[in-house]
Amino acid sequence: MHVAHLSLQDFRSYATAEVALGPGVTAFVGPNGQGKTNLVEAIGYVASHGSHRAATDAPLVRQGAPRAIVRAGVVKDDRKALIELEINPGKANRARLNRSPVPRPREILGMLRTVLFAPEDLALVKGDPGERRRFMDELLTARAPRFAAVRSDYDRVLKQRNALLKSAAAHRRSPGPEVLATLDVWDAHLARTGAELLAGRVELVEALRPLVARAYAALAPSSGAADLHYKSSLGAEELSTDRGRLAEQLLAGVAEARKQELERGVSLVGPHRDELVLRLGELPARGYASHGESWSFALGLRLAAFDLLRADGDDPVLILDDVFAELDAGRRSRLAEMVAPAEQVLITAAVPADVPAELTGGSYTVADGRVVRE
Repeated sequence: MHVAHLSLQDFRSYATAEVALGPGVTAFVGPNGQGKTNLVEAIGYVASHGSHRAATDAPLVRQGAPRAIVRAGVVKDDRKALIELEINPGKANRARLNRSPVPRPREILGMLRTVLFAPEDLALVKGDPGERRRFMDELLTARAPRFAAVRSDYDRVLKQRNALLKSAAAHRRSPGPEVLATLDVWDAHLARTGAELLAGRVELVEALRPLVARAYAALAPSSGAADLHYKSSLGAEELSTDRGRLAEQLLAGVAEARKQELERGVSLVGPHRDELVLRLGELPARGYASHGESWSFALGLRLAAFDLLRADGDDPVLILDDVFAELDAGRRSRLAEMVAPAEQVLITAAVPADVPAELTGGSYTVADGRVVRE
């Protein structure tokens, strides 16, 4: 799988941009602030319908423009597809596949798969649990696009349930039977949708564990062993992946926490409260890993994601956004050797020297709003 062409209209700093791409390595080189990351961000957005730099779509639209359009020509097994996303902040986004509208943008998820590593990924190791939950859920959706609907359903249920709890807490009195009956209904919805999401995450972590350990050992052979552990708000050390069993556990968990939830006005049990614990040796990586170890662990997570997606049948597009400048010579060389065999690798760098010699290929200079092939 690779991107053959990228077309932008009013995306970030670009009024328009047309970039031809191909298999192998392509580097976008230029000073900081010139729009290199905007190009790879657009490709990542086509794959995930989200940005690695912005929580909402509004910053993706060029100032003064009503909308942005991103088109990507994708080649998979010698078959070509044109994917188009129209980004409308505050409104519903629109999508087209081969110039034909699709009912919902999420229906084209999976047409392009990417793995993107950027400086922001340090938050996977050093940041709060929400960063690691997002990593799991985005990878789940990349592997099985149906999880986009699962996540949407769970978020909707959680929002409704929290609104009910918040309203009950605001009145500062025991909720009446109608409120409790309505809460029972939302408890059942949370258990059903939460069980599906929780089972997917547990299965994902088990698949990732050996891949992360291998990738980290290759990047930082002198450091301790990397490991992952899924920590559930249910308190169980070992979780089944049986959806029915997990739904029963979630129902029991919310029943036990109901009094506290009514007092605090927020849902305290469910996948939204879970954590992916990262360990180096016997210690948690967060708070104990050095800067270099944290970089290597974050890279290990992304490389493991790449290997997992590749095992499903196709190489995802591998994007390395301003990565090599942060690595010492040893890690830089080892990373280059690991990613070189990928079908398509896109790199951003401030200067040509930041691109390792092992990663030769095409190059674009990005400056003054222009993308020029070298």
